[in-house]
Amino acid sequence: MASTVTDPRPGYGQLLRTPRAWTFLLPGFAARQPFAMLTISIVLLVQHTTGSYGAAGAVSAATGVSMALFAPFSGKLADRFGQRAVLLPGVLVHTASGVALTVLALSDAPLWALFVAAVPTGASTPQIGPMVRARWGVKLQGSPLAQTAAAFESVTDELTFVLGPLVATALCTGVDPAAGLLTEAGLTLVGGLLFAAQKSTQPKPAAAGHARVKHDSALRVPGVRVLIVTFLGIGTVFGGMQVSLAAFTESIDRPGLNGVLYGTFAAGNMLSGIICGAVAWKVSPQRRLVVGYAALTLMASGLWAAQSVLLLAGLGLLVGVCIAPALITGYTLVDSLVAPTARTEAFTLLTGAVALGQAAAVTVAGQLEDRLWDGAGFLVPLGGTLLALAVLLALRSRLTPPGTGRTVARGVGHRVPVAVD
Repeated sequence: MASTVTDPRPGYGQLLRTPRAWTFLLPGFAARQPFAMLTISIVLLVQHTTGSYGAAGAVSAATGVSMALFAPFSGKLADRFGQRAVLLPGVLVHTASGVALTVLALSDAPLWALFVAAVPTGASTPQIGPMVRARWGVKLQGSPLAQTAAAFESVTDELTFVLGPLVATALCTGVDPAAGLLTEAGLTLVGGLLFAAQKSTQPKPAAAGHARVKHDSALRVPGVRVLIVTFLGIGTVFGGMQVSLAAFTESIDRPGLNGVLYGTFAAGNMLSGIICGAVAWKVSPQRRLVVGYAALTLMASGLWAAQSVLLLAGLGLLVGVCIAPALITGYTLVDSLVAPTARTEAFTLLTGAVALGQAAAVTVAGQLEDRLWDGAGFLVPLGGTLLALAVLLALRSRLTPPGTGRTVARGVGHRVPVAVD
């Protein structure tokens, strides 16, 4: 197929009737909820115990950086040895580390001790979303439903980012500051183990029959590197919004609105994702990504000037509306740029890029909120998306899949036409 979609896209109903899809979708949905709860839970807990958004952002950033650094390694191990082999130890380490971080924070431990606990908490975060996407790839090889699956997974991610922060904020502000992180750890344990138990739908490990490509890396694909920068910019939006919204609602003495405002932002993300996945696009994904990202940058440019709850909610909604098309298009491009044996790694690279951008954003936004005016942290999403847009515009040609018969990149060792074989 060419990069332009001309045929009507199969619907979500047909996708969900894929045999055995529900066996990994339901536990996968439960297991990915903690991903959206982790950062905001740490921010609210550490801010409560230290009184500083800068400290809270820094500890949360340590979690995000370690997640970003280890996520691709986790994805590569999953491609090579199987998802179950990576998930089982991962969920146990993550649960123990999350509980340890909670105990240390409540015990007024020194900041360095919180950093020590934050690193394994982030590094062991299960990459459920990329693993679900890889399972769809196995089920839908060569099917036109593959693009619908990419959209569906992005919508699921956005629903996660609607529910996760709302639940975490409600627990931290209405029950106990530690309740969010403890719930995140418990959900990771239960959901992760249930997902790992679904062995029949996981991709075949490369070590079982693809020794020739076991050392190949998706990072060597030029288009993937461009997407990583693009997703870093999206991460700055998530991180900047989380810290800045928390600081804004605290400044007006209405901290309970934090979850509502962030949920409005994520709801716009989810709703646009549903629409984006249902459209039979006649525009190439490369062009959609550029146009959508420019719109995201434009919407993010007004956040810092918002002075009322209603205006901030409206702008947050519009920013959210612009994020989903960029995420969906980026994940769709992976299918045409990357060999199947490196696809889980590619998805985790993009997920890790979001986490790294988020980590940098919460650190910078926290410092800006502490040192400047309330709302200064909203400058971070603007700066992050501007820089990413500049890279995207300069290197957008690298997002064009190679023609049939050409290799994706040196070292990938797999011939990948635009339509998956």
